Amino acid sequence: MSITENIKQYKNELESKGVQLIAVSKNHDVKSISEAYLAGQRIFGENLVQELVEKQPQLPNDIEWHLIGHLQTNKVKYIAPFISLISSVDSLKLLKEINKQALKNNRIIDCLLQVYIADEATKYGLEFDEVVELLRDPEFKTLQNIRICGLMGIATNTASEKQISAEFEELKVLFNGLQQSFFKNQPYFKEISMGMSSDYELAIAQGSTMVRIGSSIFGKRKQTTNGA
Repeated sequence: MSITENIKQYKNELESKGVQLIAVSKNHDVKSISEAYLAGQRIFGENLVQELVEKQPQLPNDIEWHLIGHLQTNKVKYIAPFISLISSVDSLKLLKEINKQALKNNRIIDCLLQVYIADEATKYGLEFDEVVELLRDPEFKTLQNIRICGLMGIATNTASEKQISAEFEELKVLFNGLQQSFFKNQPYFKEISMGMSSDYELAIAQGSTMVRIGSSIFGKRKQTTNGA
């Protein structure tokens, strides 16, 4: 099917369940993103800062850009003026830099804390106890230009649906606990970003509010450089 048909199919399926579609456009050209945009998609996810800052000026201003890949502190300044959500925050150091750059741009930047749930050493993310430690840190409480809207996690790349579901369930349990302990009166803490093309249905069953779909929308990636 075409990009247009794929977008419409996913949006119809997900919107009926109250789940947001993040169209992962990394390594896909502006023309392909434009086609998805014309089909009604407004949220796009990119992994690499350089690729994102090249595409953003060429596309409509009402696109919500999500940074979903690992983010280095020295690159935050390039996306701070326009980014809608940084979903891969994995340290207080990074959060402090996002806050610093958000302040410079007179913005509040929404963030998700990336939690390590996979049985894979190559994945990034905070351990469960590190999430709690970060939220309890006195420095965190001073950050006025960031807003923690929820959690993000990537499951193990395995054929075992039982394992994947268990990992997603663990993230949902953590989310519920944090909501009660740290964000009880904060309605913006509501997002659980988990699930990709291969496992999004399992993620939704465990409470995902955002799924990241790339290849099933855009087809094979145009490039495979930079390890993304």
